[in-house]
Amino acid sequence: MGPPRATKSDAAENSDTRVKTRRSGEDIGRRFTSEASQSLDPAICWQAIYSRDQRFDGRFFAAATSTGLYCRNICPVPFAKPKKIVLFACAAAAEAAGFRPCRRCQPQAAPGTPAWLGSSAVVSRAFRLILEGALNDGNVDQLAERLGIGSRHLRRLFVQHLGASPVKIAITQRVHLARRLLDESRLPITKIAQYAGFKSIREFNHAILLSTGMSPTALRRLSGGSAVTSRPSGLELRLPYRPPFDWDHLIGFLRQRAIKGVEVVSSNSYARTIEVGRASGVLHVTHDDVASRLLIHLELSSYEGLSQIVERVRRIFDLNADPIQIASHLSCDWRLKSVSEHHPGLRVPGIWDGFEGAVLAVLGQSLISRGRTGVINRLIKYFGIPLETSLRGLAYLFPRPEHLAEADLSKLGMSSDRTATLKRLTFAVARGLITFDNTKRLQETTELLRTACGIKESVAQWIAMRSYGEPDAFPAGDRGLRCALGTGTAVPPATIALDAAEQWRPWRAYAAIHLTV
Repeated sequence: MGPPRATKSDAAENSDTRVKTRRSGEDIGRRFTSEASQSLDPAICWQAIYSRDQRFDGRFFAAATSTGLYCRNICPVPFAKPKKIVLFACAAAAEAAGFRPCRRCQPQAAPGTPAWLGSSAVVSRAFRLILEGALNDGNVDQLAERLGIGSRHLRRLFVQHLGASPVKIAITQRVHLARRLLDESRLPITKIAQYAGFKSIREFNHAILLSTGMSPTALRRLSGGSAVTSRPSGLELRLPYRPPFDWDHLIGFLRQRAIKGVEVVSSNSYARTIEVGRASGVLHVTHDDVASRLLIHLELSSYEGLSQIVERVRRIFDLNADPIQIASHLSCDWRLKSVSEHHPGLRVPGIWDGFEGAVLAVLGQSLISRGRTGVINRLIKYFGIPLETSLRGLAYLFPRPEHLAEADLSKLGMSSDRTATLKRLTFAVARGLITFDNTKRLQETTELLRTACGIKESVAQWIAMRSYGEPDAFPAGDRGLRCALGTGTAVPPATIALDAAEQWRPWRAYAAIHLTV
């Protein structure tokens, strides 16, 4: 079966990429009046522009009607006068209005737009699905169906909150990924088109030309190959983030919970085996101490799921977080203010695969516990998928749900109740009753985990926190969390913890990390 056929609505939205129209810069400025632009505070944006504050990099973009270009707030080129500047909530909105990316500041290299951008939870979830490639093999109607709303209403919400349609968001993400591959790899241009999610080289060439005014070959020639990795094999990418970023805490959290045979974690690197579709291999992540970014090295049998891989890495290290906004909200509570000051940039550690995170949660992993390491080691030994890698200590892929659903779990040495819970979880995931694609709200997610698998509420919240990346998940039953909220030797009940957490919404997951740091 080939890719789903595009709908008439999708074809109409894609007409911008087939017919290039010429509009004056002043006309562009008059035409752009979306609520997404109006929601930006010009005073704050101009302070960020004047100071070139890197903390605001990627939170908005400034386009000049005099040049037809849009820039990051850290662009070294002097900005035009305020009356000739139009502010946009995301790069796709700027390109939808006819602006092209600046070649000096390269907007495609900015940290990603926060997944919670806009006041609509539907937009947030749809945005995250698009980043993971939902529209590479599907259309807007199918995306809207996954979210349980109509496609027309979804388009209306995107224009209202982001200033661009879902299709334009998807195209811009593909173009930006392709730009980075052109600059940072030696991959052939035909492969870049394929890995970035374009269905044909013609569509790829046209999208790049429309966005940048240059062909892919010219862009690669312009980069001069200065950013090309010197590694003998594999693919290297750079993923930026918004500072501050508490790398030491995050890597320490991952190191304590590393799965033997699947993960190898040191003080400045994270490596693990991964599987995406039919491709498998190794992921290696290091922190760049000079710039605000992570260096990603991949050695895979195929890179066709590259957009999904990038977003999964961003989820593990919570690179979409906006630390300034989160800290501003949580610092209002005296219990969290001191931690925010001494540990700026705390992130919620994610996990590569949602099913993997759910299994580890059932096996006892929590905010302060590594889980039953003996059981986890036996799980990998008996049911892990062997994989030959060049990195020492990596030998297995995490077991797939369909394999565990049919496996004899009694040899793991767990209690009958825990074995039954794990069995129900693997069956539910293998049959598609539970997915990890962020289409459901937090309450719906935890309710499904409890009813379909018999998982306790606190464990379900932990799964939502790490496997789904829910910023408002809060495992109130976690003993370590309740101890942090207690006074003296008294450990308050979960109800008290929930009451205290109400003031931390919608960042309760970050509050939990602050309390247990």
